[in-house]
Amino acid sequence: MLKMEGVTKSFGGLQALHDVSFTINEGQIHGIIGPNGSGKTTLFNCITGILPLTSGNIYFGETKISGMSADRIANLGIRRTFQAGKLVPSLTVLENVMCGLSRFTAADGVDVFLRPPFVKSAREKAVRKEALKFLAAVEMEDSADRWASDLVWAERQFVQIVRAIVSRPRILLLDEPASGMAAKETKMVGDLIKQIQGMGITVVVVSHDIKMLMEAAEWVTVFNFGEKIAEGVPDKIQRDPLVLEAYLGTEG
Repeated sequence: MLKMEGVTKSFGGLQALHDVSFTINEGQIHGIIGPNGSGKTTLFNCITGILPLTSGNIYFGETKISGMSADRIANLGIRRTFQAGKLVPSLTVLENVMCGLSRFTAADGVDVFLRPPFVKSAREKAVRKEALKFLAAVEMEDSADRWASDLVWAERQFVQIVRAIVSRPRILLLDEPASGMAAKETKMVGDLIKQIQGMGITVVVVSHDIKMLMEAAEWVTVFNFGEKIAEGVPDKIQRDPLVLEAYLGTEG
């Protein structure tokens, strides 16, 4: 579904990614791990068009997406979250989630001229209903009218995820979705990832929470110093000497 071919990204003399090639299969939960600075988030930024590649290509199905703008890539069905928990603080939780459906809410001329002032369009009502349904999936429907600026860290992460999946993308990239969470919230993230897969969405997860990722993922790719050093099923990865040395610790 998503294929990297010789992906390289340099920042001046610093090479963040070097000749990375691997494939993400449709319908799979694919984990990506590696130490800080190993290139994981840079890879997400390259996939989603935030950063241009120095060399190599990225394909979404048969479509070459490297070189495309971020909005075109998103409209193809690739959505993501950010480790920093980015929301619009001046909007409510519900409004933030509705932003994930923004490309479906553009009003046509007939609607604008014939609808009475201050009356919500049928399309907006449908979007609100869909957004509330997805908030219920993370038990946050009661927080719909809270300001995003009032949310605690874990809540911001869940709203990010809901905003990303409300449009039912074909593939979802999650960047450290359990970062800063307690055990209960981390388990909720793992369960939610499996629910998202059940919706027919391919999920790619970058995470430092090895336990959560190994329980959720079906295939894992490991990075170190901008290069892919291993990949395989979780049981194999947890026994790989290179992985133990680079990331998990030699006593892992």
